[in-house]
Amino acid sequence: MADLILIDYGSGNLHSAERALKTAALDCARDISITVSDDAEKVRAADRIVLPGVGHFADCARGLFARQGLVEAMTEAVQRRGIPFLGICVGLQLLATRGLEDGVTAGLDWIGGEVDRIQPGPGLKVPHMGWNGLNIRRAHPVLQGLGEDPHVYFTHSYSFRADDEASVLATTDYGEPLVAAIGRDNLVATQFHPEKSQRVGLRLLSNFLEWDPS
Repeated sequence: MADLILIDYGSGNLHSAERALKTAALDCARDISITVSDDAEKVRAADRIVLPGVGHFADCARGLFARQGLVEAMTEAVQRRGIPFLGICVGLQLLATRGLEDGVTAGLDWIGGEVDRIQPGPGLKVPHMGWNGLNIRRAHPVLQGLGEDPHVYFTHSYSFRADDEASVLATTDYGEPLVAAIGRDNLVATQFHPEKSQRVGLRLLSNFLEWDPS
């Protein structure tokens, strides 16, 4: 049985994400143990990691880095062992070099870029909240089979700005193209919430559980 750790660092849609992952595991008939934890040793030994996140970049970063040994364990599992990793919402943003919400806050710097406030077109509000279309820019196993016109659920005021456009897997239109998904090597992350995105979100989570980036 494979072990998936859903990281608990005090900020995240943990219960609905856990339920959605368990449903996705049943849908794809994967024998996966899903555990919510901030235990560094469990994270270090994990077969897959999901990093959720809701709210303020700086608060989430402080919560993550404050957990003793957690970032080091994530780095060992993801960066050195190469296990599959999924970030969700602020879990995507934390992969950036820095966030610019109320000052400059360092992120994990796993995918180069910064997180800045959305600048919507006329008549569009911030936060960007609700269902919006997903424009897949680069084929990726985790984004396959989502349908011809997939719509997913967003709630965010800040958006990832990539240093390298090759890391952008998908965008959504909100007056300007906003990054909706990023990926590199064994990392993939979504700005939207797959656990709130019904059929499309469950398919994405099933894809992640079956994904072998090695």
